[in-house]
Amino acid sequence: MNAKASHYLQKFSIYIVLVVLFIACSFISPYFLQSNNLINVARQLSVGILIAYGEMLLIISGFLDLSVGSVLALSGVLSVSVYKSTQSFTAAIAVALAVAVGCNLVNALFVANFKVPAFIATLGMQQVARGLALYYTGGQNILQLGNFVKIGQGAVGPIPVPVIIVICISVVIWYIVNNTRYGRGLYAIGGSRSAAEASGINTKKSIYKSYIINGILIGIAGMIFMARNNSGLPNGAVGYEMTGLTAAIVGGTSFTGGIGTVSGTIAGAFIIGFLENVMQALCLSAFDTLHAALPFFSSLALLLSLPLALADAARHKVAGFPKAWHNGLPLAAAFLTVDETV
Repeated sequence: MNAKASHYLQKFSIYIVLVVLFIACSFISPYFLQSNNLINVARQLSVGILIAYGEMLLIISGFLDLSVGSVLALSGVLSVSVYKSTQSFTAAIAVALAVAVGCNLVNALFVANFKVPAFIATLGMQQVARGLALYYTGGQNILQLGNFVKIGQGAVGPIPVPVIIVICISVVIWYIVNNTRYGRGLYAIGGSRSAAEASGINTKKSIYKSYIINGILIGIAGMIFMARNNSGLPNGAVGYEMTGLTAAIVGGTSFTGGIGTVSGTIAGAFIIGFLENVMQALCLSAFDTLHAALPFFSSLALLLSLPLALADAARHKVAGFPKAWHNGLPLAAAFLTVDETV
């Protein structure tokens, strides 16, 4: 395999997996290609994609957020509560964003200022936010949201409102990542925080920006989630942080930092969404879905990436584990790594 072919296989392997999976799902489930089902998949993915964007930005810079599901639930129930009291979308949106951003500012404070590992800081916020959501609602769901449901169930022509929201946000995130100083700085921080600081990047400021953007995305996702369910669920979105992390990493975002793309994250989210949809169509539980999906995707990605990894390893010295991510092999053959210094 020549160098050019290897480069393209590296770059587009995740999209090949997505296409193969789409074709496979169309054969596995007779309902998969029906327009109503595809629209439903798009609605379901709207929350997951927004969460995945936030995780992507954090992971690229070497951090993460394990409080996503709990903060989403807290911001969502407070938002619907305010809407039921005021009948004002503006107030509901303001509350959702303020709560989610506020929680993420606390995360950023501990991570950036007190040097607490992001894993520990956000895990603590996960428990606090969930507890506050349950305390505020008394453990009861908030029912009958009225016109609030339009955010998650409405449509403009044939296009669901959540899909429109996600498309608009995707454009903004893509621009931020690819065309701003902050976005380019994320990759530098993820590659080497000390080197980024030496080059003049304000890493503390970048951490705060990443968590603020993550909070905005979670606030919007919380409103869509509650609207889709037509109720404020204090116990809702449990484990959604893992959905976001999985979508980002499956899409090629390096868990060691410095690597990640918006398009790859979208592809990763669709892979997870397609798998969940077809498993539900086959009447499998969420537990079965998880255990069926991960081996399937891992095996498929490995088969697609292994020839490339073997070809590169034959031409270069095989190095240690972590750098496999930095050579663009999304979720596959991580034990085969090219040492570019040779």
